[in-house]
Amino acid sequence: MYLEVKGLVKYYKKNIPIIKGLDFSVNKGEIISFIGESGSGKTTFLKCLSGLEKINEGSISLNGVRLNDNNTFVRAQERKISFVFQDYPLFPHFNLIENITLNLKNNYENKLNFILELTNLGKLLDRYPHELSGGEQQRACIARALVREPDLLLLDEPFSNLDSNIKLSVREEIHKIVKETNTTTILVTHDINDSLNIADRILIFKAGVLQQYDNPENMYCKPANCYCAEILGELNQIDIDKKSYFLRPEKIKVVSKSNDKVIVKKCFFQGKEYKIEGIFNGNIWHFFSPTPLNQNQSVYIKYNNDDLIYFNSMCRNFFE
Repeated sequence: MYLEVKGLVKYYKKNIPIIKGLDFSVNKGEIISFIGESGSGKTTFLKCLSGLEKINEGSISLNGVRLNDNNTFVRAQERKISFVFQDYPLFPHFNLIENITLNLKNNYENKLNFILELTNLGKLLDRYPHELSGGEQQRACIARALVREPDLLLLDEPFSNLDSNIKLSVREEIHKIVKETNTTTILVTHDINDSLNIADRILIFKAGVLQQYDNPENMYCKPANCYCAEILGELNQIDIDKKSYFLRPEKIKVVSKSNDKVIVKKCFFQGKEYKIEGIFNGNIWHFFSPTPLNQNQSVYIKYNNDDLIYFNSMCRNFFE
């Protein structure tokens, strides 16, 4: 494996571990999204990977090199890892090209023009950070990271400071850049859509423990537990034969006739479709309709039994 983390433990107080025995591996060129609630250890983990923090137990290996274990610690500046922070740290008194090439070694300069063309920054090189948009600043940080040909790129909430109207385009641009350079990447984000849209695999973290690690489709449709199910999107509860199952809103279809009827309570326009809130067998449900529905209107719905998600009784208490 290209990146391999084994039994990683990190704590500041021994009896309060932040990361508890983390094991996972990443293939060359993969984008891995790291998801977890605030305080779950996501940023601490990135700091452990980059060498900004030492680990207490376990090991980290990257591209055949052991970076950290009980006897080894490669300093941050000696690791081929680039870290792009949330707040776009560009030097205000340097223009864009000076920011990108600061302390750049000669052997990387032959890749500079390729990276500038890929990030579409070639016409902005004389501008200073205050003259750049948020998306341009973000691309500058990505260019500065990639021109150094890192073995691993770490992105910590890279889209959180962008306006919603440019976030999608910047996200797609960065995905394209990372894939075209075949750069192994770990992305930390609070936005589930970021993970579902650009990650090859998603790692969900809670209370210092890995909960699930899989591709986006399996994570969304076959969550390992109730926490993974809830963090990735809305769920509708349905009781069948005295058992509670759950169903994603996207798996519900409005039809002309069926045995299942929903009473509409609210209808929200969301561009190409409408999000419906209704009551089904005493439970609040959400689903989508191609056309608007009226309040208190009765509509028929259908779903496939294969799309039902079941959890044991202990896990189901999470939703109550």
